[in-house]
Amino acid sequence: MNDVSFRRERSALTGFATNPLDRRGDLRDRPDAVEGFRASPGTRHAIVSGETPILKRIDAETLTIWFAESEADTIGKAHEEVFLGLDPQGTACFGRLVDRELAEPLRERDDLVVSDLRSIALKRLVPAEEVGPLGEAKALLDWHARHRFCARCGGLSPTVSGGWRRECSQCGALHFPRTDPVVIMLAVRGDQCFLARQARFAPGMYSCIAGFLEPGETFEDAVRRETLEEAGLRTGAVRYVASQPWPFPSSLMIGCISEALNDDITLDGNELEAGRWFSREEALQMLDGRHPDGLSCPPHMAIANTILKAWAEDGVTP
Repeated sequence: MNDVSFRRERSALTGFATNPLDRRGDLRDRPDAVEGFRASPGTRHAIVSGETPILKRIDAETLTIWFAESEADTIGKAHEEVFLGLDPQGTACFGRLVDRELAEPLRERDDLVVSDLRSIALKRLVPAEEVGPLGEAKALLDWHARHRFCARCGGLSPTVSGGWRRECSQCGALHFPRTDPVVIMLAVRGDQCFLARQARFAPGMYSCIAGFLEPGETFEDAVRRETLEEAGLRTGAVRYVASQPWPFPSSLMIGCISEALNDDITLDGNELEAGRWFSREEALQMLDGRHPDGLSCPPHMAIANTILKAWAEDGVTP
């Protein structure tokens, strides 16, 4: 269980990290418990249409991810249902996957809001304590949608364990939801940090560089490899700063600050459009939205923002 009142780590500042649900993994393999929760009149459902969350409008100013069972049934037939956990009041919470074709017609309903997950977090459309459970639901349901058949023999793999495992009906192979680790790092040298941008970024936005962890790597070695490959910078010390669940579709961002051992930059033009050194003052200006050239950094929900703040504002070093 994640009681945010006792959390002081920087990870809690990132989007999708605040999740008050007690996942109760001890109950997942008890069908009677899961079915009992599902049948409870107070049970709540977070609904995803394909990859698009569906929100309920409580009033003109308030939205929520949670639907009662009867309300959820008006959205569409469940292709998958997963047990997310119990909220602090002990209410059971489920995630429900419905047909992706429903997203467009559901936009016509005045009592609903259909929006992508990134916008929901960025615009703070729902309370902070609901963003984490919605990310959990979206990541888990997306995995189910892409893993209906056994990777070993191709047989159908029904959902078991409250949605936290699939078991092949032919060969018996067990398949578990995967989380892909990604290192994201701020290389620093003295009073400067290296930031870069990809062509898909918003104009003027610079961020930390990142890359997937490869088999057989520590996250420190992944930081060193990615920094050298993408920017031509050799790396010394690596310091872990924070992590962030990133349900696009199902990654864990491992945020680090690293020590750059050289100044000269050699960009990987396939990965990056531009990159350069920024002073601490420039980093602070970007965080505050006052850079004289209109340059910016990722928004509050992104771990890159948290890492940059840790260095520029709090003085965290490798």
